Amino acid sequence: MKSLPRRPDIDQLKRQAKELLAEYRRGNPEATERFRKSLPAAVGRDDQAIAQLRLRLHDAQSCIAREYGFASWVDLSSFVDATRLQASEPAVLEAVFARLVYAGDITGGTNRARPSAAARLLADNPSLIAQNPWLACTAGDVAVVRRQIDVDPSWINRPGGPLNLPPLVAATHSSLLRRAEYRDRLHETIDLLLEKGADPNQAVGSRWSPASLNAPSQDHKLTALYGAAGQNHDPDLTRVLLAAGADPNDGESLYHSLEAPACTRLLLEAGAIVSGTNALLRALDLDDIDTFRLLLSHARGARELSEGRLLLWAIRRRRSPAHIEALLAAGVDPSVKTRDGVSAYTQALRYGLSDVADVLHNAGAMEDVSDEDLFVAACARGDADAARHIKARRPDLPLALNEAQLQLLPELAAAGCAEPVRVMIELGWPVAVRGGDWSASALNHAVFRGDGALARFLLEHGASWTEEHGFGDNACGTLSWASLNQPVEGGDWLACADALVSHGMPTAHRDPDDPASVIINGRRKQFSDEVTAFLLGEDAEPPR
Repeated sequence: MKSLPRRPDIDQLKRQAKELLAEYRRGNPEATERFRKSLPAAVGRDDQAIAQLRLRLHDAQSCIAREYGFASWVDLSSFVDATRLQASEPAVLEAVFARLVYAGDITGGTNRARPSAAARLLADNPSLIAQNPWLACTAGDVAVVRRQIDVDPSWINRPGGPLNLPPLVAATHSSLLRRAEYRDRLHETIDLLLEKGADPNQAVGSRWSPASLNAPSQDHKLTALYGAAGQNHDPDLTRVLLAAGADPNDGESLYHSLEAPACTRLLLEAGAIVSGTNALLRALDLDDIDTFRLLLSHARGARELSEGRLLLWAIRRRRSPAHIEALLAAGVDPSVKTRDGVSAYTQALRYGLSDVADVLHNAGAMEDVSDEDLFVAACARGDADAARHIKARRPDLPLALNEAQLQLLPELAAAGCAEPVRVMIELGWPVAVRGGDWSASALNHAVFRGDGALARFLLEHGASWTEEHGFGDNACGTLSWASLNQPVEGGDWLACADALVSHGMPTAHRDPDDPASVIINGRRKQFSDEVTAFLLGEDAEPPR
């Protein structure tokens, strides 16, 4: 692992990434070898295969970060930002460290936890936790914690430290649990706290906006158990807390445990109540039929099973026939309807889910379907021939469709169903209609997902970068947020930027007051480094 200078400079690191990329593009074998050693996408590939990857700036940045021992470029950047404060007062550095360890619901911000950056900062400043027992809980320094308990036994249930956390919450919510070198010592710390009388139901109010660190929520509690099961997804720690008396019905743990089925099972076995937690709805956001069935097996009599929302949500989330069959077996009525009176059967057809509609039909939910919905169904399953056949006898389609039917265009774009979207547009669908979870056009949804090909197609068929969405911005703003946060794995936001610029989005120039921002159409925006370089004309390599 390479060593960073004592005072690393992010601009210098950016230059290193650009130089590495330039050497790679020139075919320098040393650059290729660096990618092969450090970039997961290149590991094990020969020189020709690595050249064919057409690596870009974010790949070079990821390589640089990993060479220095960080999981990502964002982690490296977060660490560099923190090092600027290493000469500050201890309290300032403690606060910076805490904000790297914990996510925004604890810190009162919008940040994600950055455990690799936190671990590096602590390695460079080991005295950080020596005099602060709450931070000792954060990092699993058992000796410091034991000494504090011996001096002041009442401390064990008292909030404190830079984020005003009770000791057990400080330990179970610590993202350092995800790092192998801290896991055992944190488990030992938690065992000690429980042994010495820490309340297993220690909690703090959520600090998510509109709450804050200084004014936490009184309604949404973040328990120690939630840290173990819902944040760090640690089944061993979940088991320990439940055995110590932690309440599985804390309002958060079950819902957030669903990405770690082992934790979900432990909570259910300990008496977690499914009804009223939205866990069944959340499980339908995740394509895990086994965990969904597990929840249903513990949800008998839950009020959600007598409502139509679960079945309709399963259709909207494009879940499998197996999910639908599980819901029907649990007693959900197959004939439920939307608020607009649309049956689940018709809704399945509208989403192009013929196999789901067949399950509902076999359960007795068959009904006559209008020409409009037959047309929508053909489009939604990407059957252009069937859709054209219906349009031949109904030339007023798709313009005669109602608002809910028209909103299937952005809904399917949001789900990544590019081919049905293309069919709809080619058959005359209004391109700017808004829908989906955040009332956005198909273009905004394509840009959000990093689908450059679909974004370009939509722009070529009349979409505009100025199309607004429900958060009050347009596709330029969507590109800004998505390129920085990368919400969809494998998204290509550089290709989206190229498509938008090619179809009228104004050029960018640097913001004289903020080197991290650019000005587009008179508004300050921030983008990922590679998108910024492209928008400023500093990278001539075309998007792949």
